[in-house]
Amino acid sequence: MVQKIALFNHKGGVSKTTTTFNLGWMLATKGKKVIIVDADPQCNLTGMVLGFSTKEELEELYQKKQNIKSGLAPAFESRPKPIEAVDCLPVEGCDGLFLLPGHVGFAEYEVTLGIAQELSGSIQALQNLPGSISDLLQKTADKFEADYILIDMSPSLSSINQNLLMTSDFFILPTSPDFFSVMAIDSLATILPKWYAWAQKASEMRILKDADYPFPKVTPRLLGTIVQNYRIRYGEPAAAFQKWIDEIKEAIFTRLGPSLQRNNMLLTDEMYASQGVESDFCLAKISDFNSLIAKSQEKQTPVFALTPKQIGRVGKVLSNTLKAQKKFKNTFDELADKIIGLTSNAVSN
Repeated sequence: MVQKIALFNHKGGVSKTTTTFNLGWMLATKGKKVIIVDADPQCNLTGMVLGFSTKEELEELYQKKQNIKSGLAPAFESRPKPIEAVDCLPVEGCDGLFLLPGHVGFAEYEVTLGIAQELSGSIQALQNLPGSISDLLQKTADKFEADYILIDMSPSLSSINQNLLMTSDFFILPTSPDFFSVMAIDSLATILPKWYAWAQKASEMRILKDADYPFPKVTPRLLGTIVQNYRIRYGEPAAAFQKWIDEIKEAIFTRLGPSLQRNNMLLTDEMYASQGVESDFCLAKISDFNSLIAKSQEKQTPVFALTPKQIGRVGKVLSNTLKAQKKFKNTFDELADKIIGLTSNAVSN
């Protein structure tokens, strides 16, 4: 049975796309079948994986209708055919990893979905929309016999994100050590319970239960947070970054965590403890790897899978870069193990 994991923060610049790509690749190397979904109309994940450099290449992909917008068109554009699984693209160099590409036009469905989610209880013509995204992802997962779907979401509080998060089994909250991440965490402590209340109500509506694409009853649970994009000094986060890392920990422990707990959106303490996750729910701390990230994007390869030739350095610079790369690999190896452990425990319980 597939496990859907949303990577979400309405603050931008927290490396959601990089994390989705690297984590998906690492899970696949551990024998899991993984679909990474580009649900951000900016299509950064699609560009990272496929490395498109021209408008023509992107248009060719769109013409093949192998993307999230085309997959949802039967529901949103009232086409006389049901939603079908998207023919995802295998990611080159990694067996078991597939990409469900994004589309810049996915944002065109935003207004319609928002209206449907507010009024679907009274307007029958809209009843198929709230459950359509979940239906598309489930059918695609079934086609590829996927173990995991990782959803790279846009940095917004949109109706699409509300729908994606509330129909996912789990979510990960990437953060960066700055004032705006703390503000984002505080706002999520208020917003996520409201989204959850809406989703529970929607799942009980008869009109949505009887839809062609029924809205599922799901309780998304926090797997944990990731802190990234900070600089190291003497083996530790620099003081300016550590201040905000501590602030994030405090915001999660005192505000977001209790809010999610009241809405049953956390795993048990025992489940977190079994994977070494402490009370701040931090899954990993990932420092700024500078040129390695740029090389990863250039070569459409995860940071930890770059070869010395792809890195393109020599001498001591190469030696230091390989040390940083090894640290990055160890971090994602441990992160993937934690994800597997947490999701397996949650399913068995």
